[in-house]
Amino acid sequence: MKHASLISVFRRQGKQYIPDPRTAEVPGIFRGRPVITTASVDAVAVVACCPMRAISAEGGISIDLGKCAFCGKCARMFPEKISFTKDYHIATTVRENLIVRESVDAPIEFGPVPECAGIFKGSLKLRQVSAGGDNSCEWELGATGNVNFDIGRYGIEFVASPRHADGIVITGPITANMSRALQICYDAVPAPKLVVLCGTDAISGGIFNPEVSGLDGSNACLDRSFLDTHKVDLYIPGNPAHPLAIVNGLLKLAER
Repeated sequence: MKHASLISVFRRQGKQYIPDPRTAEVPGIFRGRPVITTASVDAVAVVACCPMRAISAEGGISIDLGKCAFCGKCARMFPEKISFTKDYHIATTVRENLIVRESVDAPIEFGPVPECAGIFKGSLKLRQVSAGGDNSCEWELGATGNVNFDIGRYGIEFVASPRHADGIVITGPITANMSRALQICYDAVPAPKLVVLCGTDAISGGIFNPEVSGLDGSNACLDRSFLDTHKVDLYIPGNPAHPLAIVNGLLKLAER
């Protein structure tokens, strides 16, 4: 009777997991890679509308996904100029690739894979460090292991100890009181090791970036010096990053 009940539930609900996260469809409300047309608009007004200072007008309108909060304000104010697609393949190994430029409607180039990535083809273990995060990206990283996305089926898992990890995933803007803890965690990971930045806060500081917060070029609450001395192997934009963006970025990083 128990088995019959389980089969009945399965017939009603169907498969809960996403068969292929590389080709899955997302709801229409999702905002992924933006597209910027050549429509004539007031460039000064477009730049000014972004609360994150992610839009630039130098050499044409561009949007830096490493700073973008994906709030959609620019698309609402200038729909003829900016729109957001449902493309979640937006992770990259090159920071400059996160800048989407005017009249270029093409996928985000992933970039070269780190030399050591081939070592982790069969198994990739990561230690997540919340360096002052607001728990949004942390939640989405946790969601990658649920029944829907099931990143574990690819041999990619988050572990409790950095000594069992192949790299770290950083979320949050890296606050001053977490900078030392982040370094200690990184040092505990055996070499070779990877560094992944997940979310707008981790990539650029987000709303805590002095350019956004208006603190005259400095914010004593942050200490992002770790990024000045360590190479970043993967950038996953989003505010927060979507589980599909995370899964696909890590799959490409591990050459899966």
